[in-house]
Amino acid sequence: MTATTPSTALLTVQPVFTESERLALAGFLAGFRGLTREAYTLDLRQFTAWCRLRSLPLFSVRRADIETFARDLEAKGRARATVTRRLCTIAGFYKYAVEEELLEHSPAAHVRRPRLDYESHATGLDRNELGAILVAAGLGPPAEHALISLLALNGLRVSEATGADIEQLGLERGHRTLVITRKGGKVVTIPLAPRTARAIGLATGERTEGPVFLAADGRRGTGAPPGSLPGLLAAPGSASMSAPQAQTRVHHRRARRRGAAAGRAGRRLARRPAHHDEV
Repeated sequence: MTATTPSTALLTVQPVFTESERLALAGFLAGFRGLTREAYTLDLRQFTAWCRLRSLPLFSVRRADIETFARDLEAKGRARATVTRRLCTIAGFYKYAVEEELLEHSPAAHVRRPRLDYESHATGLDRNELGAILVAAGLGPPAEHALISLLALNGLRVSEATGADIEQLGLERGHRTLVITRKGGKVVTIPLAPRTARAIGLATGERTEGPVFLAADGRRGTGAPPGSLPGLLAAPGSASMSAPQAQTRVHHRRARRRGAAAGRAGRRLARRPAHHDEV
């Protein structure tokens, strides 16, 4: 029987990134915040993982490697918009490294990106369908009516509507207003359509502080049942949604774009004298 002699030799572990690569990654991501930073972090995490599987240092990547990464994404069924965004993130990262003199030349400078079709082919709501949704919401609980009105008439995102507080309601030039936090953390004041203002007043009742929308347990939320329209719109993800539910969310996105146009018209109206306007 052969005896096993333990070895005292140390295994040398190579760092995942060099010091310059680490500085470039940290510095590039430090220029963003919120959801944008999370998206860019995900893009770079996937790209760096792809490079590690091929024992390819970040600052040794060539243009052909980045284009091969894009072709691998397409082979996995990623949408053109997703591939383009990841390539934009990579290009931005290498551009930052060049600007900070951490790299001599960006390998992503001339990478070809998928051509995008900016014309939306999603099925949207027409005026009658949107009116039917508002009528149905008006027959339901006040909170649901207020939420649908904010989405359809003022063009808010679900996160913007459910994140609103009563203290952010105001009055300017005879028009009810609401201060919301847009995507990217931008704080803006929007004029409310008269119907939306009345619906919010009914939803908040006698409350003078706290979230506009409260769930049954008293926390922030719509309090809408999972099967209702507001429940579908406020769902955290669509991976487990059925086809009719996913189609409903597609319809809502088109309604939000139309509502945004109504919101811009409302902002123009807010700059007019208030003595002839409906309060």
